[in-house]
Amino acid sequence: MNKTAVIIIGVCLTILFGVPMIFRGDYVERSENARQVIIISPHNEQIRHEFGEGFTKWHSRNFGEDAEVVWSVPGGTSEIRRMLQSQYTHALEIGNEPGGEADLVFGGGSYEHTVLKKTITEVRNGKEVSITISAPVFFSDEMIADVYGENSIGDVTLYDPEGHWYGLALSGFGIVYNNEILEELQLDSPQKWEALCNPMLLGKLALVNPAQSGSVTTAFEAILKNLGWKRGWEVMRRAAANSRYFSASSLKPPADVSQGDAAMGICIDFYGRYQSQAVRNADGTSRIGYIDPPNATMIDPDPISLLTGAPNKEIALRFMQYCMTEEAQALWQFSAQDSNEDGLGPDTWELRRMPIRRDMYVLHMDRMIDQVNPFESARPAPYPDKNMRSFIAPIFSGMAMNHHEDLVAAWTAIISHPAYPETVDIVTAEDVDNVQLKAMLTAFDAMPTFATKSGDELSMESKDNRKALKYGWMRKSDWNENGNLWHVESNGTETMRRLAAEFFIHQYELVVEESVSSEHSQ
Repeated sequence: MNKTAVIIIGVCLTILFGVPMIFRGDYVERSENARQVIIISPHNEQIRHEFGEGFTKWHSRNFGEDAEVVWSVPGGTSEIRRMLQSQYTHALEIGNEPGGEADLVFGGGSYEHTVLKKTITEVRNGKEVSITISAPVFFSDEMIADVYGENSIGDVTLYDPEGHWYGLALSGFGIVYNNEILEELQLDSPQKWEALCNPMLLGKLALVNPAQSGSVTTAFEAILKNLGWKRGWEVMRRAAANSRYFSASSLKPPADVSQGDAAMGICIDFYGRYQSQAVRNADGTSRIGYIDPPNATMIDPDPISLLTGAPNKEIALRFMQYCMTEEAQALWQFSAQDSNEDGLGPDTWELRRMPIRRDMYVLHMDRMIDQVNPFESARPAPYPDKNMRSFIAPIFSGMAMNHHEDLVAAWTAIISHPAYPETVDIVTAEDVDNVQLKAMLTAFDAMPTFATKSGDELSMESKDNRKALKYGWMRKSDWNENGNLWHVESNGTETMRRLAAEFFIHQYELVVEESVSSEHSQ
């Protein structure tokens, strides 16, 4: 990295970290001597308000001094992770002590927080210098057992055994939908991911770019792990073809579905439930619905991590401790109108999230807005593969983001074919007899292959192949030692996206050409 780039990164980081910090999380007047904790978060205003106010009251009661939360909200979880990676790498390069700008990262999925614990290594003055963005924190065994019990739900862990992150809530992923639009289209409410593939939804879906949203990447990962690699991409390609846009924010689809600008969208559970509640009628009905596709979603912890170099470490650790208490966990799911004398529940906003403490579902199930116990419904995914996630952003970008108009044109040609079945179910080449339509569907669903170091081509269909391609293309390996797979100034992931885009545009052109050929032959 040249010096100009380093300076630019440093200035940008100062702006990104510094400017948001002038906005406090306080909604009541604080003492000028209040101790502060600086928290970077992708969470919405409602969560920030409830946890900021809750922590202030809890801290005053337990420690006899004022404390306040200073929120920094620079973007979504993926953007926060990339920003921190740049900041800490930059600090190592110029010889500064990493960190010091913020104390905690609060919110986002377990994947992003796991990335924060990975070692960053730079060579300075001929020596390797290493750092992790997050710092390990260890609470007592008694406290951990009280909060979490067994460290698992389904096939995921609730906290990092090495102490780098601790889950505070549980997230599911599913479909938010507009009942009024579906009624106009004479469609039933969705029950499974395949509902997104209905041709009648062309131009009526709201999706998010997974390269910009960790939660949506996890939703796509849920589709792949529950439906399998082949079926999962068939579903995601048709959903992308039906989509009217790809937002950079995971907040947009629920809002657009609520406003009637889209019929359905993929979102994290509490966004969908919150939106449904926001437009609820007096009789309890709502034009907005949300569903976690039964036995086809995944539960993921929403963690908190202490940052290396935290300037207010003592208060930061107290905030982490607060978030694990019964008092804080009640904020996630209790009603704001809860009249119980114990004082548990949110002050203003109902957050509609699932607590991570198991005992909340035993002690307080009757007080929860959503009568759902994720510890009872979670199950291991039928197609587990941790390497699937790495391919989602580059392949989806090449498949849908780079050539969306061509994708839509190919999809339109397919669903307009006279032999296309009248069904709401997903249709693939194996489901049709018409020669032209079969060829069109075969071309439409084809997936790219990628070269190995030896020049062989590997598909991504098998778990072993995905593992090999991830190592060779996305990790430091010797596959490109001679620059034979991608330009030395580029990288494997970006090259994979570009090659995928070239492959997919060719396939979409084949579909349209076959369609035109079919029309001329009639």
